[in-house]
Amino acid sequence: MSVETKILIGKDKVEAFSNARKEPEWLRDLRLKGLELTATAELPKPEKTKITNWNFTKSTFDLGVKDVVESVDQLPEGVQALIDQETKEQNLIVQQDTTAVYRNVTAELAEKGVIFTDLATAATDHGDKLKPYLFGEAVKPEENLLFAQHASLVNGGVFIYVPKNVQVEIPLQTIFSFETAEASYNNHVVVVAEENSSVTYVENYTTQTDSEIVVNIIAEVYAKQGAKVAFGAVDTLSSNATTYVVRRAHVEKDARIDWALGQMNDGNTISENTTHLVGDGSWADTKTVSIGRGKQKQNFTTQIFHHGKHSEGHILKHGVMREAATAIFNGITKIEHGATKSNGVQTERILMLSEKARGDANPILLIDEDDVTAGHAASVGQVDPLQMYYLMSRGISRKEAERLVIHGFLAPVVEQLPIESVKARLREAIEGKVK
Repeated sequence: MSVETKILIGKDKVEAFSNARKEPEWLRDLRLKGLELTATAELPKPEKTKITNWNFTKSTFDLGVKDVVESVDQLPEGVQALIDQETKEQNLIVQQDTTAVYRNVTAELAEKGVIFTDLATAATDHGDKLKPYLFGEAVKPEENLLFAQHASLVNGGVFIYVPKNVQVEIPLQTIFSFETAEASYNNHVVVVAEENSSVTYVENYTTQTDSEIVVNIIAEVYAKQGAKVAFGAVDTLSSNATTYVVRRAHVEKDARIDWALGQMNDGNTISENTTHLVGDGSWADTKTVSIGRGKQKQNFTTQIFHHGKHSEGHILKHGVMREAATAIFNGITKIEHGATKSNGVQTERILMLSEKARGDANPILLIDEDDVTAGHAASVGQVDPLQMYYLMSRGISRKEAERLVIHGFLAPVVEQLPIESVKARLREAIEGKVK
């Protein structure tokens, strides 16, 4: 039996929401286009995971405006734990529900012409720069039902714009805290790095409610010629959050993107990470770690499409499944015709720590060009009993031995992450899930 996923909100509410935020006409039209598409669009079809009985619909999306706070001390403790309060110079935006309640940005950003602001402000103050990229080349509302819903109900997110030849030295961090029960969160992040620029962006997703919510996340990254983008994320949404998260990038000539993704949600999750290497000499490196527990179901699809010559694409994913958790790891490397001298490599590994845990790793190579190199590796298995016996014979309890095995299994990925703050936060998240 399938669950009703069609949108429950009418045109009048969408228009009223847009008008209350004083959005430009082009954004209101985008919302209405998305609303219209929900009548005919279909759910996405992630490989080997059936989601027709997942509930992706909540009627509450207008969550009002929260009060702006002046200091970190006024934020919830769970949010404060994600902030490095010892660092004086930082670029940080905190969003509670759908309101950017805290902002601490260095003066240097504005002097360099960098835009780092919440999506609502970007729509009204920087619409000329946001419009070409919000649902731009990377994501189209007509692609599936959840994209269409997202386009009509987008109610949070950030916009980052780095001008040509600008190097952003201090990382940009956003914390998204979801706190209202039975709500629909439609968060959209847009990162634009112009020619020969560089930026590091880190986002954290957390929940401060144990009630059911729906989280629909989209991130679009555009790395122009010679640009370098490091994108880190640590997702720690609760077991009552049904999550659909899509992060995509278009990478031009000699540009590079490094993805560092910690997928630590406790609820059912569909995650897609796609990179198009559209320029010659473009580069993508994707590293993902995940821990599943309880009865949660997760599907992680990572795709790199090589269009440019001499393009490099690397995928590395490690996951640990505990109790009765299930995970599907899909990896796709596609080398298009004409992408000569390209190189695509991927590795997926899943460790199962109980008889009821399930894991499935599916590496796929699609090669339409002769003069290329490509390879893949995959493994799914349980802990070596001898390894556990050795640890326990040294006086270590089974629980502690399991903890050490998990950290050891994920360490090869965690240690390679290019963003130190993501690495530290991820270690904390891993420890929280193995206790």
